[in-house]
Amino acid sequence: MTKPKTAYKRILLKLSGEALMGDDAFGINQATIERIVGEVAEVTRMGVQVAVVIGGGNIFRGVAGGSAGMDRATADYMGMLATVMNALALADAMNKTGLIARVMSAIGIEQVVEPYVRPKALQYLEEGKVVVFAAGTGNPFFTTDTAAALRGAEIGAEMVLKATKVDGVYTADPKKDPKATRYAKLTFDEAMGQNLGIMDATAFALCRDQRLPIKVFSIFKPGALKRVVAGEDEGTLVHV
Repeated sequence: MTKPKTAYKRILLKLSGEALMGDDAFGINQATIERIVGEVAEVTRMGVQVAVVIGGGNIFRGVAGGSAGMDRATADYMGMLATVMNALALADAMNKTGLIARVMSAIGIEQVVEPYVRPKALQYLEEGKVVVFAAGTGNPFFTTDTAAALRGAEIGAEMVLKATKVDGVYTADPKKDPKATRYAKLTFDEAMGQNLGIMDATAFALCRDQRLPIKVFSIFKPGALKRVVAGEDEGTLVHV
């Protein structure tokens, strides 16, 4: 049986911690994580190599902690640990579906997960394993968006897929403006000129400088991830 044709061989999927909450106020919704894992499993069966960067906002958000009076660096380290918890949950759900997942952390906690080593990550991807990158970049003051851009460039991903709650980038807030239309494509310069806030400035600049395209799509839309890797008109493509 031949595998479906795909537009990309290797992708970096950026998942926010909030994506794991489902309709819950915080934490991890089991039905939601199982559905997301099902989408990832489908594209791996198509032969696509998948790496994931996961956020921690469903457990702890570093910026919020800092603004509440906590030392910003301390808050960010706590946020990194939250991403490790999410990565473990995500990998566990993947392994239960038959995928082989490996969690690699940017901060050293070898009793729990293995450290991030680029050649090892590339080996895992070539072997068809899903690699989940945890703990952001390992540095405070950098977001998991920046970690996604960094890891995407390091592993030679052909695209960073930013999973959101909306199915792309719109001319206005589609919930407030019924006339808002979705952009099929945007250049980095156009997105910056219109201040669309697709990613934080550091992550966005890194993707632009490395000529690493970004696809913004909805992880809550059934089959969207599969359509993206198949090269169909899904979400919004940001390119050089």
